[in-house]
Amino acid sequence: MTKIYQFRYAADNLGYLLADRRTAMAIDGGAVSEMVDTLKRLGLTLRFVVNTHDHADHTMGSRELAERTGAELLGHRQLLEMGTVMLDSTAVRILATPGHTADSKTFVCGDSLITGDTLFNGTVGNCFSGDLSAFYHSIRQLMAFPDDTWIYAGHDYVRESVAFARTLPIAADALDAYLDRYDPLRVVSIIGQERQVNPYVMFNDPELVNYLKAKDLPVDTERQRWESIMTLG
Repeated sequence: MTKIYQFRYAADNLGYLLADRRTAMAIDGGAVSEMVDTLKRLGLTLRFVVNTHDHADHTMGSRELAERTGAELLGHRQLLEMGTVMLDSTAVRILATPGHTADSKTFVCGDSLITGDTLFNGTVGNCFSGDLSAFYHSIRQLMAFPDDTWIYAGHDYVRESVAFARTLPIAADALDAYLDRYDPLRVVSIIGQERQVNPYVMFNDPELVNYLKAKDLPVDTERQRWESIMTLG
């Protein structure tokens, strides 16, 4: 069974080690020293270092981590061509999820998604690529996973996200429960929870649609509702 170790660095960034038996891969390796110490403590060999996208706050430690451990640093095109990365008996699948950036990727490991800055716990990333259509299709792709799928994101924006969601017609009890489950030492949620509190994936929620209508924002199609919600934050 693959284990996921989460590391906080640079205030709110989150990086990961995925470990299967004696081998591991690093995703967004900014917490270099902490990751190296964990690898040594657990007797793990780091095989690969990868990034969810190429923004500097996610790539800042990756090359150093690869050099210190002898791991292979895999780039965007290489990962997409591979399609999967093998860790002993575990296949980690790579999904192209453009929108935040053109090179944004999600790593699928069993019942978990490492989503980078595409889908956060409680919100989504900014559309720095300018391609809202691609971002919409990426979010729909992720939300097609089962409700019990775990979301491991690239930043901890939970408190800010809940505060914003409280300004919208989203159930207060759902937001309270979401915040009660929040643990800054292990930031994670499941897709079913996101459907209840994350306005950026709730573009078919009747109350939120009525809210958009009242603001004279386009709501006739799902794509329009998505783009209208993206103007709110």
